[in-house]
Amino acid sequence: MIKEKLALVPKLPGCYLMKNNQGIVIYVGKAKILKNRLKSYFNGRVTGKTKKLVSEIIDFDYIITGSELEAFILEINLIKKYDPKYNILLKDDKSYPYIEFKNEKHPSLVVKREININKKNKMLFGPYPNVQAARRLVNLINRLYPLKKCDKTPKKECLYYHIGECLGYCIKKDLDTTYLRNEIISILNGHDDILINKITDKIKINSENLNYEIALELKNELDYIKVVFEKQKVELNDGINRDIFNYYYENGYISIAVFFLRNGKLVGNKKNIFPLIDDIKETLEYYIVNFYSKKNLVPKEVIVPEILDIDLLNSVIETKIITTQKGKKRHLFDLAGTNAKINLENNIELEYRNNEKNYDACKELSNILKMDNLSVIESFDNSNLFGTFTVSGMVTFIDGSPSKKDYRKFKISKDQNDDVGSMKEVIYRRYQSVLINKTRIPDLILVDGGINQINACRSVLSDLNLNIKVCGLMKDDKHSLSELIDGDTLISYKINKRSSVFYLLTRISDEVHRFTINYHRQIRSKGSLSSVLDEIEGIGNTRKKELLKKFGSLKKMNEASIEELTNIVPLNVAKNLKTYLENFKSEK
Repeated sequence: MIKEKLALVPKLPGCYLMKNNQGIVIYVGKAKILKNRLKSYFNGRVTGKTKKLVSEIIDFDYIITGSELEAFILEINLIKKYDPKYNILLKDDKSYPYIEFKNEKHPSLVVKREININKKNKMLFGPYPNVQAARRLVNLINRLYPLKKCDKTPKKECLYYHIGECLGYCIKKDLDTTYLRNEIISILNGHDDILINKITDKIKINSENLNYEIALELKNELDYIKVVFEKQKVELNDGINRDIFNYYYENGYISIAVFFLRNGKLVGNKKNIFPLIDDIKETLEYYIVNFYSKKNLVPKEVIVPEILDIDLLNSVIETKIITTQKGKKRHLFDLAGTNAKINLENNIELEYRNNEKNYDACKELSNILKMDNLSVIESFDNSNLFGTFTVSGMVTFIDGSPSKKDYRKFKISKDQNDDVGSMKEVIYRRYQSVLINKTRIPDLILVDGGINQINACRSVLSDLNLNIKVCGLMKDDKHSLSELIDGDTLISYKINKRSSVFYLLTRISDEVHRFTINYHRQIRSKGSLSSVLDEIEGIGNTRKKELLKKFGSLKKMNEASIEELTNIVPLNVAKNLKTYLENFKSEK
C-alpha cells in the first residue's frame, strides 16, 4: 500500500502525516519536495529513532502547500493539533524565569516563569539561568531599594517601613520614585557597577553602625554578584539582546546549544540532546521556532547556523535573524558549537542506555499485558490530610520518559477522605476534557491502588464510552512496588525487582506521588491558619479566636503541650488538634 501511494506523491512542497496501525498520527513533517522526503523514509537506510518510527508506520497522508513557508506554518499547526509522539522529542518542557519590573504607581519586582509573550508594555528582564538566581537578585534589590513589598496596600505601615526597606506607600502619597526606577532598570539591564557600588556603600554604613551581621550578609551577596558578573566576561559590549544557536551531530543524535546574551553580556545557556528523526536543517528550524512560540521572549537579534533558511525563519519569527562569519559574534557562535559537542560527548552513553532501557521496559510491559501498542502512559495519585485539601495529580510518560508538559493538577471539588470518590471525579474530568478537546488518548492508565480504584476508573471510562487499559499498582509493607493488577482480567503480576518493568513502574509511581504531594503542599500553604483550624471538630469561632490570640501560629500551637491546649479547648479536642497538627507538619 505504501509503495503504491509513494508513486503518486507529487514533487511539490507540503506536509506529511505518518500513521500507525490504529490510524493515530505519530509524526508530522514538512518538505520542500514531498516525494523525495517521503521516499527517504522507506529506502532501507534509516537508523536509530527514525528506524523505530518507520517500523510503526502503516499509512501516511500529505497536504500540498503553495510554498515551503506555508508548509512550515502548517507543520506547526498540525503538531499542535495531533501532538504526535515522535514530534514530542523536540518539545521543550522547561520555561526560563524572568524578572518583571512593575512600573506602576508603587513599583515592585516579581519573578515569573510563565510569561505571556504577546502581552505588550511589560518590563521583563532575562531569561535567568534558574529561579534561584532570579529570586536572589530580586531579594537583593528589595534590600537595597525601598520598593513596595506587599501584594496589597495595607492600612498602616509594616516592618519594612520601619527598617528602611519601604517608602511607606500605604501612608504617604505622591512619592517621587524616579531615581529608584531608573537605577533598578539600569541594574536589570546589566549595569553591575551600580549594584556593586550600592552594596559596598551599605556594607560601609552597617559596619560604621556596628551592624556587623547585616554587613556580613551584604558582603556575601557582593561576593556572589562579583562571581556572577565574572562569568559574564564573554561579551560584545554593544548593549544588544541576542540569542545564539549552534549544534553538533553524531551517531543519530543532535545536541543543540543556545547562548543568551542580554545587553551584550552572556547571562546563561541552554543545552538539549535529541535522537534525530528528520534531517538536521528541518530539526533546527522547527526547534528554533518552537523555542519562541510560547515561553521565551524574542531578542533583537538571533544568530543561527548557515545551513538554515534565513528567509523562512525571518518570516515566522519577528526579529533579525542572521548568520556570522567572523569577529566576536563568530567566536561566540563557535563557542556554542563547542558546548553542544561536549554536551553530546559527555552524555551520549547515558542517552543510549536510557533509551534502550526505556524501550525494553515498555516492550516487556506490553508483553505482560498482551498489548499490541504501549507508548503513552498516564498515572494518577490522590493526596489529602484527614479529608481536607484534597487534590489529585496526573503524570504522563511517553516511551518510558516523562512528558512534563502533559502533567495535570486537579483540585477535588469536595474535601473528602474517599480515594474512590476522588478517583471517579478526576478520571471523569480528565477524559471528558480529552473527548471535548479531541486530544491524545493514552494507551494505558495506572492508578495507585487495587481493585476498588481500578473499578472506579473503569466505570467512569465506560460511562464516557472509552476503552482504555487500566492497571493498578500495589505496594508492599515497605512501600515498594510489588504487584501490577490487570484491570481487564484482575490478574495480579508479581514484579521482578531487577527487571526493567520494575524500574519503569517505580519511576512512574514515584513521580506521580512527588508531583501530587508538591501540589498538595502548594494548596495547603495557601490556606490560612484560620482555615486549618476550621477543619478540627469542636473548634468554632470563639475557640478559634482564643487559640489564635494565645499562640499566633501553627508552629507554636504544635509545640504546646496537651495541658496548655486544654486551657482553651476540651481534652478530646486538644488531642484531635495535636494529632492533626503533627500530621500537618509531617506532610510539609
